[in-house]
Amino acid sequence: MARRYKRLRYEDRRTIEKMLKAGDSIVEIAAAVGTHRDTIYKEIERSGTDKLTYTADVAQATL
Repeated sequence: MARRYKRLRYEDRRTIEKMLKAGDSIVEIAAAVGTHRDTIYKEIERSGTDKLTYTADVAQATL
């Protein structure tokens, strides 16, 4: 069975930012965005930030 990956859109990144600031867990964020929790962890790491400083604009600019 082939894995299906979902690319994050800017709207997804805004959701991640909003939910991180609200204190939601990575699992809750992944469910809201419709991805695996590892995708959220990788997104935060890839943007060069952490859970406290993540912003959608910075993450989008690092593409």
